[in-house]
Amino acid sequence: MSSSRTGAAATKSVRRLVALALGLGLASAALGTAGPAAAAPDASGPATVARYTGTAAHTADTQAFFDAVMKSVAEKQAAHPNLKSVTVYYSAAQAPSFRSQISSAASIWNSSVTNVKLAASSGSADFSYYEGNDPQNGSYASTDGHGRGYIFLDYSQNQQYDSVRVVTHETGHVLGLPDHYSGPCSELMSGGGPGPSCTNRYPNANERARVNQLWANGLAKALSKVNSVR
Repeated sequence: MSSSRTGAAATKSVRRLVALALGLGLASAALGTAGPAAAAPDASGPATVARYTGTAAHTADTQAFFDAVMKSVAEKQAAHPNLKSVTVYYSAAQAPSFRSQISSAASIWNSSVTNVKLAASSGSADFSYYEGNDPQNGSYASTDGHGRGYIFLDYSQNQQYDSVRVVTHETGHVLGLPDHYSGPCSELMSGGGPGPSCTNRYPNANERARVNQLWANGLAKALSKVNSVR
């Protein structure tokens, strides 16, 4: 569970997307299919644990990812002022091996917070999930350099850590929470800090309260910005 990866380094993010596209394209070509490879990873797993740590720079990167999602949602809310609930739409089309975990993560967050909900979309989405192999970075949340957010789910990391915890943790970045690897297992955003034996999939009271606060006050500010440029 690496943190989000862009922030000020937009060009680096673009290079990663290009590399990701090339890697998935090669895998698809080898399998004779279109799009990302849908096959689950080998159950035996790799010899080493995929990277699951962060750096001080990740806090700013996570904020950039959250801002991109918030902006997308605010634009929809501004266009439809009669909407009474705030919904963040996601696409799982590019992560077919993780559909169950993604659905579980959305259900966990939807039962944990009240000011924002997550919903699957077959059309326009506020962010997307992707899958593949990235032993250097593991799973992470990022932006594409053009204000669009995505979550990448690494095969090997999801074998060695509780997969639903990984996905729910990364989805926490969508809702505005940063990594806190020094936290206990009871804290969802501690990610891989407590080690692979930690299987807690739920945000604690402080994390739930923070998300509710962000999507009450933060969305109001984002709407104000959107409306000011219309």
